[in-house]
Amino acid sequence: MNPKAHPTSAETIAQFERYVIPNYRRFPVTLVRGEGSLIWDAEGRQYLDFFPGWGCNLIGHCPPRVVEAVREQVGQLIHVPNTWYMESQGQFAQALSERSFGGQCFFCNSGTEANEAAIKLARVHGHAAGRTRIVTAFGGFHGRTYAALTATAQPKYHAGFEPMVPDFSYIPYDDLEAAATVIDHRTAAVMVEPIQGEGGVRIPSPGYLEGLRALCDERGALLILDEVQTGLGRTGRWFGYQLTEAVPDILTCAKALAGGVACGVMMAKTEIAAALKPGLHASTFGGNPIACRAGLATIETIEEDRLLARAESIGARFNCHFESLRSAFPDLVRNIRIRGVMIGLELAVDATPVLSGCLERQLLINVTQGTVIRLLPSLTITDAEIDQGCEILTEVIRHLPPV
Repeated sequence: MNPKAHPTSAETIAQFERYVIPNYRRFPVTLVRGEGSLIWDAEGRQYLDFFPGWGCNLIGHCPPRVVEAVREQVGQLIHVPNTWYMESQGQFAQALSERSFGGQCFFCNSGTEANEAAIKLARVHGHAAGRTRIVTAFGGFHGRTYAALTATAQPKYHAGFEPMVPDFSYIPYDDLEAAATVIDHRTAAVMVEPIQGEGGVRIPSPGYLEGLRALCDERGALLILDEVQTGLGRTGRWFGYQLTEAVPDILTCAKALAGGVACGVMMAKTEIAAALKPGLHASTFGGNPIACRAGLATIETIEEDRLLARAESIGARFNCHFESLRSAFPDLVRNIRIRGVMIGLELAVDATPVLSGCLERQLLINVTQGTVIRLLPSLTITDAEIDQGCEILTEVIRHLPPV
């Protein structure tokens, strides 16, 4: 790669400072090209990416089938309004329905939009019976638009945006007794993540989702599962709920859904989806032919390359590295939480220095909730890349101050 083909990182940063609203904390690096689990900056430096696309690039940077599908599609149709039928949207809806619980799809562009649609569907479905309350769990993350933000039961995200949307209630995650005290005749739906992602890769106890399913059935509420992060293969199943016996009424997914192309979906059981009649909800760009072709290519890649099974072997390899790390530093490593390529390493200290230390060594990771190293590696990562990255991570953690 010729770095002269791009502005320098400093030049791009200066341009951002002049013209882009600074609502993100950005690393002082301009990324210009990616392939698999590797990415390069404007100066030609190569990085190993353990957190590709904030979880969107589940099958790696620029996956070949997705690239070719998008290239072909933009030469045919770029955008079609949803007042017309589109071949690729119907095909993508069928593919998702057949790999989940047989429901129907509403397409949008992101996870927060999918969750907004789910909340609206739950309310319109239960409105005539006075069911308007949405119950969510502390530590969850559902998005940044107003209803999704209200559903996100973390006060730090609400600060400065009050008043929030009315008629939401919050319960502790992984606590069925607490859920039983809140779910009642006014509850339209309970909305949780099968595994909390931004909340620290929190994996619930066995039986938790099944218990929520039973409570919802008993009390006439819907169960919404936010699979924006867990969906489309990350846990070694198409969807995280498939690791349990609990089947949702409504499911949302985004991030990895279209191989890195912006796409979100809300899926609902057919009898529930019927409540969302024409005119009640819409999305101008949702289900556009580019995103749907990319989504179909993503499913093809996962199936043809047998990546669901690969998720489990990747998780096992990370677990082996982290157990060795815990053995070497038992006071420093508090917990290891892994389901497929959804990986959390909880430390007993602030993990922020680990993020910066890894960046200096050209490894990209994430830290959430202060102490949790969150990794969402691609399903196409190699064993050698896992070993290389874990060696860097171990070296950085080794130099942390003792507890």
